[in-house]
Amino acid sequence: MALPAVVLVLALLLAGGAAGITQLRLEEAARAGARALARGDAESSVQGIVQRIAGPEAHAGVESGGDWRTVTAASRAGGALGALIPWTLAASASAKAETTNEVVTK
Repeated sequence: MALPAVVLVLALLLAGGAAGITQLRLEEAARAGARALARGDAESSVQGIVQRIAGPEAHAGVESGGDWRTVTAASRAGGALGALIPWTLAASASAKAETTNEVVTK
């Protein structure tokens, strides 16, 4: 009688761990995407960076406001139980745009 409860608790722990790993990957992907966007990379390049880090099912949203570039990466929770649990995880990062039109003379 206790075995089903133990299996359920173990499954929930594994699902939570997989969601935590997915969240960490999304945070790193959003940071990398924001850095690339701030350097002047194209939005398609940012999408590729996000998918390379967070997985092929991840998608990136890009916002530009003033000097700041923001990337939001989102994906469903991963792992064996990820398809059964309707968690959509997201992370956002911003970076200040690098100016490339300054000329330095000596």
